[in-house]
Amino acid sequence: MPTPLSTDGAHPSKAPDRNTSHRLYIAVVVAVVLGVIVGFAAPGVAKQLAPLGTGFVALIKMMISPIIFCTIVLGIGSVTKAAQVGKVGLLALGYFLVMSTFALVIGLVVGNLLHPGSGLHLDPTAAAKAHQQAVGGEGATDFLLGIIPKTLVSAFTADSVLQTLLVALLAGFALQKLGAAGQPILRGIEHIQRLVFRILSMIMWVAPIGAFGAIAAVVGSTGWAALRSLGMVMLAFYVTCLVFVFVVLGSVLWLGARTNVFSLMRYLAREFLLILSTSSSESALPRLIAKMQHLGVSKSVVGITVPTGYSFNLDGTAIYLTMATLFIASAQGSPLSVPEQVSLLLFMIIAAKGAAGVSGAGIATLAGGLQSHRPDLVGGVGFILGIDRFMSEARALTNFAGNAVATVLIGSWTGEFDRVKAREVLAGRDAFDETTLLDEPISSPPPTASSAQPVPAGAL
Repeated sequence: MPTPLSTDGAHPSKAPDRNTSHRLYIAVVVAVVLGVIVGFAAPGVAKQLAPLGTGFVALIKMMISPIIFCTIVLGIGSVTKAAQVGKVGLLALGYFLVMSTFALVIGLVVGNLLHPGSGLHLDPTAAAKAHQQAVGGEGATDFLLGIIPKTLVSAFTADSVLQTLLVALLAGFALQKLGAAGQPILRGIEHIQRLVFRILSMIMWVAPIGAFGAIAAVVGSTGWAALRSLGMVMLAFYVTCLVFVFVVLGSVLWLGARTNVFSLMRYLAREFLLILSTSSSESALPRLIAKMQHLGVSKSVVGITVPTGYSFNLDGTAIYLTMATLFIASAQGSPLSVPEQVSLLLFMIIAAKGAAGVSGAGIATLAGGLQSHRPDLVGGVGFILGIDRFMSEARALTNFAGNAVATVLIGSWTGEFDRVKAREVLAGRDAFDETTLLDEPISSPPPTASSAQPVPAGAL
């Protein structure tokens, strides 16, 4: 006897499989709360728990290169015309440039209105720590040359998203040129992608442990003293990020794709929680790729826009660098003129590169920028180190939201966004498969004798 179908044609027995991750979601929330409690109750013990968070982020970063490679190669390889890939890439880069500049302007306006750090006397002995952050800064030439890996396979071990991106683009275009002869390779990469996402879903089950260790360590190390002394700049930064996401990005998303930003953010709620606990938007990159494809954006658009956005779409980083720089300058009694602000901060945005993806990269960019333009201000970076983790969370959340919105917009502008599917997904009627992180083909389960029987029309 055939299994009864629901009104949308889905087997009811498969629903629980999609919802088992609710337990993981609850476990992460509980772990974060426990981490905060332990951080305040036993700061000494809490500081020793930092390796738990570091280990979890390392596991996630381990999966970044293979996921980006598979996604981009499959996206480009499945497009028959190379011109379409170039169109998506140029459109994405143009959008990223405009929005990052807009974020810079917002940060400058808020910072100049509030004058964060005025009247605060910083401890100059913190400069040594900041100078260590500035060591190793690179110029534009080094940055461009650094995109090229030493060997074809070293891109997967060099901890560089841009190197992986370059190799994946070359491989994707090469498969395009191979035509039918390249189809077996594409099918092989599809199987590898399925394996990689399955490994990732296994890693996600240790997220509560990583979240507990990371939150406990930062609360145990910081306490309330630094939060009280730097409350104004933190509050201003958080409010600015919220306004940017829900007002600026929300308006652009509605005008460009007729999609509600609150519905999109609710759809990505678990990814936001993951970022909040790890303070790194890179930890949610693989899930963003999978969820954007499930939302109805084509593989080619997702494969190009998301990885590129993680290196160039630095909305949250732009706001952070703006306000942190103004805070340090004002706190040291050496405010920047408007020309100095624009030139220094534009340099920082270019130098930031992949800072959107890695926790702690923002503070290195800030120190390196000050070292190259205003060395007399570098000493102030040492003071902001105490709350950089809390600033990093909002920075990473804003960067992630900006990349999600950008992916939907680019898909809509290029005609590669299925609005009907998106409405079903955002309404909760087409759930994301948390087990495989992929939309499995409908024909994947082999037909059985019972399932082959015709389904009554009234059941569909």
